[in-house]
Amino acid sequence: MKAALLPDRGVIKVIGDDARKFLHGLVTADVLDLTPGTARFCALLTPQGKIIADFLATEAPQAEGGGFFLDIPRALAATLVEKLNLYKLRAKVLIEDLSDVLGVLAVCDGADTTGQGLSYSDPRLAALGLRIMIAPHRAAETASELGAAFVSAEDYEAYRIALGVPRGGIDFAYGDAFPHEADMDQLGGVDFAKGCYVGQEVVSRIEHRGIARTRAVALRYEAATPESGAPITAGERQVGTMGSAARGRGIALVRLDRVAEAEQTALAAGGIPIRLIKPDWARFSFPGEIKAAE
Repeated sequence: MKAALLPDRGVIKVIGDDARKFLHGLVTADVLDLTPGTARFCALLTPQGKIIADFLATEAPQAEGGGFFLDIPRALAATLVEKLNLYKLRAKVLIEDLSDVLGVLAVCDGADTTGQGLSYSDPRLAALGLRIMIAPHRAAETASELGAAFVSAEDYEAYRIALGVPRGGIDFAYGDAFPHEADMDQLGGVDFAKGCYVGQEVVSRIEHRGIARTRAVALRYEAATPESGAPITAGERQVGTMGSAARGRGIALVRLDRVAEAEQTALAAGGIPIRLIKPDWARFSFPGEIKAAE
């Protein structure tokens, strides 16, 4: 079992009589039945359906004061607080950025629960394990109490990349990507049965018309590590952009229809040969239906 403190993650608290209804009416996932110990993967979108911020939402037990806590990229915490306050109007809600006092500890390969901090299973994939909101200075101690090896954030990043789970800001651009392009529809981040939320019409149209041509896709490479932002090419034609990479695995934002048109043409990221792979969790159509060779 391994645990890593994620310095790129922040925490926002949303509390008040209207907090549940307030969040539910804004985000892509259903939070009406959210309970302590569980979480939802969700996003706040622009009216045009682009991702402003994606995050994991969990609920604190009433005995501990209740309220909803958002596990979010720290760089986006201030932006999300500002956006939520714009939508607050007369709702009885208090929104607070706690990123200076709370961090996020990710625990993989074995932990189911803990009495430390505010813990919840990562809702995207079971393989991503448990997450704990906790004061950063207690992270190593908590890992030890769980019997987990305390590893670096870089080790966790390599693990995430190997699973093919996209990370905003490197595998897709905030403000420029639809939830389908970030694979949120594949990872439980969009509830297509819930009522209205900001950007719903666009997301629903993409889903029902099956027009999501661009996807964050896992890949392998064997030579030097491709640079983030490098063009993904099939012959002379650009078909995507490289995202994160580590230890022979990577993620890229790719136009799958263009890859399919290229047929057997070799792919490269900034001149480095790559091979696209399809993670077991992915349900979208894939050129040649290549399966991950684990």
